[in-house]
Amino acid sequence: TTGGAGGTTTRVSTLAALTAAVTGDSPKIVILTASLTGNEVIKVGSNTSLYGASGSVVLTGIGIRIINVSNVIVRNLKIQKVLADAGDHIGIQASSKVFIDHVDVSSDRDHDKDYYDGLTDITHGCTYITVSNSFFHDHWKTMLIGHSDSNSSEDTAMTVSSAENYEPSKIDTAQVTVNNNYFKNLNSRGPSFRFGHGHVYNNYYQDMSDGINTRVGAILRVENNVWTGTCSSALYSTDGGYAQASGNDFGTCESGNTALAGTLSIPYSYTLLSTSSVISSVTANAGAKLTF
Repeated sequence: TTGGAGGTTTRVSTLAALTAAVTGDSPKIVILTASLTGNEVIKVGSNTSLYGASGSVVLTGIGIRIINVSNVIVRNLKIQKVLADAGDHIGIQASSKVFIDHVDVSSDRDHDKDYYDGLTDITHGCTYITVSNSFFHDHWKTMLIGHSDSNSSEDTAMTVSSAENYEPSKIDTAQVTVNNNYFKNLNSRGPSFRFGHGHVYNNYYQDMSDGINTRVGAILRVENNVWTGTCSSALYSTDGGYAQASGNDFGTCESGNTALAGTLSIPYSYTLLSTSSVISSVTANAGAKLTF
């Protein structure tokens, strides 16, 4: 994923300028230099890199939408308290080659679970999505991948097999990767993953009640993740989801790994932190800690 590499670079400081700068499919790099507040979403075009200039740049009540596009990078943004009527904080739908990295996404748990929607949801048949080095905290519904049990026909782009005809030999690629993220003070969906095949590794879960839920024929490789604090179920299946799990530290979770066993080959090279190094590395690096 190259985003807007080779295109023009624009620095913006208003909502109107941001909205205009990220539209269209020509290559472009957009750097937000000021915090903004609203109750709406920004739609990002293909071949776009959207960066926060520093960790102090915050979008409050303003979500990001990546819909029916490809080749998008979002980095170093803080996004908080997007109300449910606007939608997810970050919503990715029917898109391919999207890289979400070093973001800080949160709300609060002072309201009921439907006051806000998801922090980062990936739905409607997305492929080749990575969410990495990010801080998700203080929220109810964190990350949903595959939005409905009844949406298998659309989500075939993420689907290798259904619960009825699961064949491990056919599972040979990862379409969504979730790695090196910090999940803190969350209720559920770390992620909740339907239909697809994904790679979840080197994440740190601190005080998260329900962790990784593999659902409805999904197959995940889950490696070297760490849980501490309050935790009910770390890794579990719903309606025939599968996981290949290794090297995880389930800490004090009431339930560690109860997922159905499956296998998933990873087609790319990656660096796997030792389980003992995950907490220190992730807490030091995850979130909007870059400068552009």
